[in-house]
Amino acid sequence: MSESRTTSEYGRRQPPVLLLDKVVKEYDGDPPLRILHDIDLTVARGELVAVIGPSGSGKSTLLSLIGTLDRPTSGRIQLEGHDLTALSDRQIAALRARSIGFVFQQFFLLPGLTTLENVATGLLYTGETVGRRHERAVRALREVGLAHRLGHRPDQLSGGEKQRVAIARALVGRPGLLLADEPTGALDTASGRGVVELLLQLNAQGTTVVVITHDRDLAASFPRRIGLQDGRVEFDTGNETPGAGPGPAPSPAPSLAPAPGHGPGPGPGPGPGHSAWRRPAREGTA
Repeated sequence: MSESRTTSEYGRRQPPVLLLDKVVKEYDGDPPLRILHDIDLTVARGELVAVIGPSGSGKSTLLSLIGTLDRPTSGRIQLEGHDLTALSDRQIAALRARSIGFVFQQFFLLPGLTTLENVATGLLYTGETVGRRHERAVRALREVGLAHRLGHRPDQLSGGEKQRVAIARALVGRPGLLLADEPTGALDTASGRGVVELLLQLNAQGTTVVVITHDRDLAASFPRRIGLQDGRVEFDTGNETPGAGPGPAPSPAPSLAPAPGHGPGPGPGPGPGHSAWRRPAREGTA
């Protein structure tokens, strides 16, 4: 049995990393503006998922809800077994810090810090010593192939290297979910292909990855694709697999220590991956 299939089947036997049950998002108005309509979505542990759709399809709103940056108008969102509707803002911040690693199109690296220091910021709220944070950051950078760039600042790195630093920062805390928003959008074709290969390799080694993108070529290299159109799920290539659909009732949330900000943080490193991705001739907006 292949490693990817074994990982996938193992994930389906576990509580889902992410579950959305009849999720609706509206904004005030007369009448109210409904952005998302009854979204049902389950992501099993170890899955690799691309959420794709044109501008205005609801991708950005869905990203905010999955990332716990906003709350739904109605419906249920469960992250790592926690029903978010039952948690306070402080508890959600703590859960986000330890359970989600974010990767964005624009990298958001601090210009005055070295590569090592940027990655170590992903552990600022863990209570670990500076030495321990740097030790874990070195390991994360080694895993994404940047052990030779520890002392470089962002302006000394290529676009692809900056995105690898951002991925290392997102994974350094070993979250349950890596959430990437247009991770290749600011890169040239070669650098973008390298980032896609890295995401595929990280997933092969057990990281759950959800990528939000308008890029159909990028999405085509992922085993599961979810299409959004006008705030509705238009298709889901994984909806026939076990584990799709609403999951079990939420478990009580354990004590969550308050933690500001988002959680980043490290995972496995680069290696041979899928290289069929090509940048489309013209990009749209997310």
